[in-house]
Amino acid sequence: MKHMLKYFSSICLLFAVFLVQAQEIPVAPVTKEISSEKPKPKTTKVPAETITDSIPVKKDRYGLRVGVDLYKLTRGFYDKDYKGVEFVGDFRLTKKYYLAAELGFEDKTTDDDRLNSTATGTYIKGGFDYNMYNNWLDMENIISVGLRAGFSTFSQQLNSYKIYNADQYWGEIPPIADGTKYTGLTAAWGEVAIGMKAKVFNNVFVGFGIQLKMLLANKEPDNFENLYIPGFNRTYDGSFGVGFNYTVSYFIPLYKKTVKVPEEEKKDSKK
Repeated sequence: MKHMLKYFSSICLLFAVFLVQAQEIPVAPVTKEISSEKPKPKTTKVPAETITDSIPVKKDRYGLRVGVDLYKLTRGFYDKDYKGVEFVGDFRLTKKYYLAAELGFEDKTTDDDRLNSTATGTYIKGGFDYNMYNNWLDMENIISVGLRAGFSTFSQQLNSYKIYNADQYWGEIPPIADGTKYTGLTAAWGEVAIGMKAKVFNNVFVGFGIQLKMLLANKEPDNFENLYIPGFNRTYDGSFGVGFNYTVSYFIPLYKKTVKVPEEEKKDSKK
């Protein structure tokens, strides 16, 4: 029993010595270096050719527009005294100006109070249009005013005529058939053209226009006046005429031009 107590007291003494030595061992403090420099953000280099202006580049299309006058083409279906066709075209020169031309054929019988005649011939008109409409984005609509010079070569056939009779006792004298044809007639005129064209499908435009005409030169038969001149229309008071057309046309793009954006618009877009 004495040996057991002696053995147990020895173990307790050794354990106490171990605890005292463990408390005396210094523990190195754990420190963390704090850098005063801020971490640099990761950057990626962008090639110079990919850097573009914030304003998208806008380009206007330039080309030839050709079409036909539906009014003249369909008029022959309901007017037995008329046959005709007119082809129209324009070419864009600048942002606002267009070269314009019309080429046509007409055969029109006019029944006046005293005579009945048929005018048959061709005509050509040429000039320019100025677009007054400011389009948005990629729109290509036109509201235009323009000038034309017209020339026509034609023939007149005197179908019948009436002789004026002041004495109505015997009644009115019936028309006298004639059938004389006069060829080599010409006429020239100037006109103011007002119209519009709107794009309804890709490259397809419909439009209408009104023309106010002034006759400048007119070669007439010897014994009667030209009541109708192809391309000029019906004559009123010998020198004034009015025309109308309703067109459908197709635009053929040939090239493009970059639209120059004013400096004020560039500054506003960057703000």
